[in-house]
Amino acid sequence: MSKHDDAELILKLYDLRREPVMREARNWMFTFNPTNIQDVFDALLGEHSGHYRMVISYWDMAAAMVNNGAIDETLFNETNGEHIFVYSKIEPVIEDIRTMFGSPEFLRNLETLVKRIPNIDEKLIAMRERMKKFGEMREERAAKTQAAAAVASAPQG
Repeated sequence: MSKHDDAELILKLYDLRREPVMREARNWMFTFNPTNIQDVFDALLGEHSGHYRMVISYWDMAAAMVNNGAIDETLFNETNGEHIFVYSKIEPVIEDIRTMFGSPEFLRNLETLVKRIPNIDEKLIAMRERMKKFGEMREERAAKTQAAAAVASAPQG
């Protein structure tokens, strides 16, 4: 396959990520921080079950395309980073998910692709630290917004 064909497939994958429901699912994934299997069960049994399944299956599918030669791996990794982000979210609980659901191949394509990235362990740690800081910033911003709303709605007098 030519680099042009690889680029076309990557752009098609990008377009799929822009679809409104997928965008909503990706935004939700940003806030999903599972630390144990119960967090995954809660997601699967809650209102975000579809979001969880959509994002997870999308990135495993994209990784399968790369792993099977349909898309050049270097080009894919240089033009994407979200697959690393998603894997960083799921990696701490992936073995528990595989065991609990009797699915040893769960996210195997994504894991295989991500694990080939040089220095991935350090990158995953750095990614988790960035996400933790973003979470703290979100909480701080929400608290400020809530405080401002309380002041604005307080009786004047």
